[in-house]
Amino acid sequence: MGVAPFELKSASLTAVALLLKSVDLALLTTAMNEQFGATPGLFDHDPVVIDLASLPSDAATLDFTALMRLLTQHRLRPVAVRGGTDEQRAAALAAGLGDAPEAAPMPAATKRRSAVATPAPAPIEVATPEPVAAAPVDKPNAPHTTTLTVYKPLRSGQQVYAKGGDLIVLAAVNAGAEVLADGNIHVYGPLRGKAVAGAKGQADARIFSTCMEPELIAIAGTYRTTENPLPANVLGKPAQIRLEGDRLVFEPLI
Repeated sequence: MGVAPFELKSASLTAVALLLKSVDLALLTTAMNEQFGATPGLFDHDPVVIDLASLPSDAATLDFTALMRLLTQHRLRPVAVRGGTDEQRAAALAAGLGDAPEAAPMPAATKRRSAVATPAPAPIEVATPEPVAAAPVDKPNAPHTTTLTVYKPLRSGQQVYAKGGDLIVLAAVNAGAEVLADGNIHVYGPLRGKAVAGAKGQADARIFSTCMEPELIAIAGTYRTTENPLPANVLGKPAQIRLEGDRLVFEPLI
């Protein structure tokens, strides 16, 4: 017998997770148009896992075909579903989605990276916040990298992701908001929400803020939450955070 024409191997996949809180397609459509319409190019056919764990226990079964069509319109590619009832998962599988494992719980303190692990999916909580004014700007001396600049404060439930580059926020990132970037994150204001830099494994990414008070920080898969408070010399002050090996390092800027 000759060489086999194909081979199956295990593979890791970096994906975002869509954390649904409603099965109302009209509400979801409006919310996504408002949240994602303000940042064109935010996604580039990124794989997404539909997470049903936060739906009410008595929620009706979703029209997954319509939901998948909606996500595709926003350049998201639904690939799997997790959580939910047996009936909901059966409907998802019938629509062509896979069955993803349950998400692992977030550790209370710093999480050490595995050399073969990919970053955990970042949830997108569908809400109805005001659109975020953002505009892409070329990053100096890096022709293949872009910088996304946000000019307005980010409120609880809002999320901005700088795909393939750095993120600059010229206002506050309030508690409950989330900023993510494949590169660095710069916040010229209080950082009180979640910040994830190096989202696709860039270990030299850094997080900067003029007032460092985050709920959660992460660089290339290494996490730290408020249950493990920041050092006194950086908490509430201008500071930067970088990764040294598998340890987060906190340094004052002044």
